[in-house]
Amino acid sequence: MTEAGGPQPTPQARLRRRPQQARSRARVEAVLAAADRILSQEGYEALTMRRIAEEAGTPVGSIYQFYSDKSAVVDALGRRYLDAFKAAIDGLVERALQGGLTDPVGTMVDSYAEIFRSQEGGTALWAGRHLSPELARADAASNAYIAEGLRRIVEHLTGASGGDRAERATRMVVWAANAVLHEVFSGEGDPDPETVDELKRMLNAYWADLTGRLTAEG
Repeated sequence: MTEAGGPQPTPQARLRRRPQQARSRARVEAVLAAADRILSQEGYEALTMRRIAEEAGTPVGSIYQFYSDKSAVVDALGRRYLDAFKAAIDGLVERALQGGLTDPVGTMVDSYAEIFRSQEGGTALWAGRHLSPELARADAASNAYIAEGLRRIVEHLTGASGGDRAERATRMVVWAANAVLHEVFSGEGDPDPETVDELKRMLNAYWADLTGRLTAEG
């Protein structure tokens, strides 16, 4: 968190150089898509620069133009996953402020479950915790950003300034949702939708208690 109370910005990916031409941008996209597939299907240990080049159908030397090593590719991919989570909370906050978020918990859980479902490589990466110190800090900053968005939503819905109570509670919502969704989507076999439904029931009970307390105090 910054001194002003907002989350720290996500650090930039460790690119050797940024792709300027459409062809270079397409190559970087192919490299990251290949890394995602390898992570989800073969695991972190199979992720090598040569294997990425093979999967992407590009010379290994062309990857080194943009990424110095495997860890730089992983960091870039990890930041892409985190950007999807941040974009989701931005959308939820906007909907809440416009009065269109009638089921905050259910909508939040469904939004994040879909990101987990569509980013199998990211789930594999976080499940193994193969994170650089920089990416681990970016992960913590992303969680803080999501919690801050939830705090804005609950304060808007209750008309109360939740202060430390709301900040602490929304962090707990993020931690709980993360833990359960990682468990659901990183296990073997198909994800269990009933477990996701149980997560909604649990968080709805907590959310109702929190909004009740904030309304009474406000």
